[in-house]
Amino acid sequence: MWADPSRVEDAAMAQLRNIADLPWVHGLAVMPDVHLGKGATVGSVIAMRDAVSPAAVGVDIGCGMSAVRTSLRAADLPDDLGRLRRRIESAVPVGFAMHDEPVDTGRVAGESGWDGFWGGFEELHDGVRGRRQRALRQLGSLGGGNHFIEVCLEQGGTDEGRVWLMLHSGSRNIGKELAERHIEVAKSLPHNADLPDRDLAVFVAGTPQMAAYRRDLFWAQEYARRNRAVLVSLVQRALAATVPGTRFDEPISCHHNYVAEETYGGVPLLVTRKGAIRAGSGELGIIPGSMGTGSFIVRGLGNPESFTSASHGAGRAMSRSKARRTFTAADLATQTAGVECRKDAGVVDEIPSAYKDIDEVIRAQTDLVDVVAHLKQVVCVKG
Repeated sequence: MWADPSRVEDAAMAQLRNIADLPWVHGLAVMPDVHLGKGATVGSVIAMRDAVSPAAVGVDIGCGMSAVRTSLRAADLPDDLGRLRRRIESAVPVGFAMHDEPVDTGRVAGESGWDGFWGGFEELHDGVRGRRQRALRQLGSLGGGNHFIEVCLEQGGTDEGRVWLMLHSGSRNIGKELAERHIEVAKSLPHNADLPDRDLAVFVAGTPQMAAYRRDLFWAQEYARRNRAVLVSLVQRALAATVPGTRFDEPISCHHNYVAEETYGGVPLLVTRKGAIRAGSGELGIIPGSMGTGSFIVRGLGNPESFTSASHGAGRAMSRSKARRTFTAADLATQTAGVECRKDAGVVDEIPSAYKDIDEVIRAQTDLVDVVAHLKQVVCVKG
């Protein structure tokens, strides 16, 4: 456990105990940003033998981060950052919105295999067969909640003021619909009848239900990854149109709500990271803060104690409803001073004070990751 147990809410501790008691669980690692979730806590890494819990993955299958370092410095950005924000918002649908027509994925650098990927759609759960056009039009869209696009500046070091692009999104409606359908199937299975929490219902290896979930799960994770690749391309074009001649490094991308097949101590496992990133030795990852604080590019240390994982962000310190009751739009404006972003009541639940201290979260996992770069946003686009 990389969180201080005395600072973890009682309900989240109860969830963790319920998870650890499941007969299929090989091990459980708890990240420093841990907080209450549905069924499984956000900020948990669950390693199971021959089983997986779809609710522990969550409904935004494959949700994660991408970041790209640019050739620009702070002085290269326009004085009017509002113009850049509006250009990004015009290129990327946010909230429930989607593109009028599917994005031309042939223009997305480094991405291929689109025909094969979309060919897999016909094999998905019968209940989503009519969602293909929606999934096509949502590819390259942001979504709402805690999803965001940011323009950031590197803090300190020889690259002080270097401009980065960063974004957070997942598998959009298609991932949600697949997850919800499989969660209901899992809850109906006899072997889950006596669980302490029905939201921890599992599929077990060698069953048709497990095979169907794995097929849809891995497709949705790939959709999420490709969605972020398209988003990166759209945001890059928006920045290059604002500052001609901008060059971009290779993107960093990482899921933080997903399942992976991994082996530890010679035991093959299905590892679910719900609000956690893979931090294998030398692997780059992204740990964001809130819309008014810093974020971090990190390099994994491959610690097997955590199933080579690290936190996925700051983690919520209070629920969205409590944040809306506690803070006002004026509080949001104060806490996001110096950031070009929405400052209205519609995003008060994303106020920085609703999240844990990202610096404390990073300090709690120095045996899991090394910090490569510390970033601070100057533009933030929210859904």
